[in-house]
Amino acid sequence: MYPPELTAPMAAELNQAGFTSLTSEAEVDEALRHSEGTTLLVVNSVCGCAARAARPGVIGSLKAEAKPDRLVTVFAGVDTAATKRAREYLLPYPPSSPSVALFKDGKLVHMIERHHIERASEEMLANHLAATYQEFCT
Repeated sequence: MYPPELTAPMAAELNQAGFTSLTSEAEVDEALRHSEGTTLLVVNSVCGCAARAARPGVIGSLKAEAKPDRLVTVFAGVDTAATKRAREYLLPYPPSSPSVALFKDGKLVHMIERHHIERASEEMLANHLAATYQEFCT
């Protein structure tokens, strides 16, 4: 577990952009199980690629015309039970943090794993997500 004083500013970046932090298994289930519409899930992380590309890219993607209906996040290494539950919804993808997943009507329709984020710039990730929203969120 990471100390809250270290992770609070990282969580706040997404919260200030409209994301709801999920901190329990029940909250994850409520957000992802059989939800109508679209839900964007960010598995947040303390790593450099989360700071350099994931959080800024996801936030930048929300400037797109088409957007997900709901924005939620879990924090790997902080919200342990919630992250574990969220990863069950991300199967067959292996655990990956950071990662970004889009659900439509409760089904996983798009996944961006850490190895994709590590190679992406903030702008590349934002543009990729905007195109994904255009496909699934309209």
